[in-house]
Amino acid sequence: MKNKFILVAALAIGFASCEPEFENEVNAAYTSGEADFTSYVAVGNSLTAGYMDGTVCRVGQTYSYPNLLAQQFALVGGGAFTQPSFAEDINNLGGFAGSAGSTRLVIDAAQGRPEPIAGTSTITLTPQAKAYNNMGVPGAKSFHLGIAGYGALNPYFARHATTPTATVLGDAMTKNPTFFTNWIGSNDVLAYATAGGAQADGVTPAADHNATGNLNPATYGFNDITNSGVFNNVYTNIINTLTINGAKGVVCTIPSVTSIPYFTTVPYAALSPTALGGAANITALNTQLYGPLDAVFTALGEPDRVNPLSATAANPILINDADATDRSAQITGALTPTLGAATAAAFGAVFGKARQATAADLVVLPASSVIGSTNSAAPAGINKNGVTFPMANKWVLTATEKAKVAAATAAYNNSIVAIAATKNLAVADMNAVMNKLITGLQIETNSIYTANYFSGSGTEGQVLFSLDGVHPNARGYAVIANEIIKTINAKYKSNLPLHNPTYFPGISILPTN
Repeated sequence: MKNKFILVAALAIGFASCEPEFENEVNAAYTSGEADFTSYVAVGNSLTAGYMDGTVCRVGQTYSYPNLLAQQFALVGGGAFTQPSFAEDINNLGGFAGSAGSTRLVIDAAQGRPEPIAGTSTITLTPQAKAYNNMGVPGAKSFHLGIAGYGALNPYFARHATTPTATVLGDAMTKNPTFFTNWIGSNDVLAYATAGGAQADGVTPAADHNATGNLNPATYGFNDITNSGVFNNVYTNIINTLTINGAKGVVCTIPSVTSIPYFTTVPYAALSPTALGGAANITALNTQLYGPLDAVFTALGEPDRVNPLSATAANPILINDADATDRSAQITGALTPTLGAATAAAFGAVFGKARQATAADLVVLPASSVIGSTNSAAPAGINKNGVTFPMANKWVLTATEKAKVAAATAAYNNSIVAIAATKNLAVADMNAVMNKLITGLQIETNSIYTANYFSGSGTEGQVLFSLDGVHPNARGYAVIANEIIKTINAKYKSNLPLHNPTYFPGISILPTN
């Protein structure tokens, strides 16, 4: 990954102030319009909680979009807004005490790479037994909001659940909301996507319950895709509950995974001739592995499944595709005369579902540290991940898996829009906003932001994502808050001011870590 730009970027923007400079000008024209912000409640997942750089930390939480909204609501009569306490995070490290490597990600300028900030988390799981206005719970899926005792399954909710049997939605309703935001549903499909379509073992395919027809979420694996009918029913219940006393609000659509850096940073053709050791090594790889595999696949009618490596251009990584036709037996049979039965059988087992990645596949961000590394579990001689040993299922979201994600996302968003319409609620189309980041999103200050995550110091300050590649940074949350404010102003005839995202910090860069 190209991170050496960071040394330059550190001089340009790395040491920005930790606190945004809010515009506090009193403007008599500000008005709540048809909305009542007396008791604002936000429900959702990590995006609502203010999660960034791989965790929730004390300072990072202050940039949550609900907190930024509440600051503007306060200008027109909005009441107090509370968030789960992270006061014990005295060094702003995030994570949970006793969880190795769970502190927030920073850029170590001396090393030129992202890594967990040095130090030990001081955040404990001591119960706070208190409902808050921000009920965003990292890791929550749509159907989790109504599960009694969900705190036993989620340490974030366990910290503030009012009782051992509390539900997220039930605790939210104790705040008697007069206005709400609801951004739930991303994890119903994102967990599948970030896992490369694999179960927790990283190999076995996770289930798409739109295909299985399973309507019982109690039986779902965490990485499974929620059935769209289940999502529709659960989302209907959430909205019916939030509006039961007449509250108005904003619902947010679910972004497409193709718009976030977690899936767009690592190229599918990540093997340069230099990385492969030069022309001599490439010739040897083609003679001993790629050529024989290409011959077998071509003979079976799949001529482009594996092609010889190029000595002059970047080459695609070798991956294991769970949906590919299993050619183990044919590879074993074809190679037995030259390699012997035992070695040929080993090749068949390893490469039976292998293929080279294509531009239609998405390589996940953590794969950047795995490509080219030695796989200790692989047979000797064919143990280089992505080169001579196929990358495991979890490292790549294939075109087939991507289509499942896209279909589920579209179905969920159709439900969100339709259900909102039944209650005459505002809809913030965050899917459309995030998709604009691919080509460039221009905001009111004329600044242009993109999802071009590691493109160099010239554009680093324009990226709205934190270092985990999924969640926004502080600047990104300010843009999200503004999009919701614009939606509120349009729908409820309010006149709320926008934040200036340029006042907010981007990624955290330290001289050393």
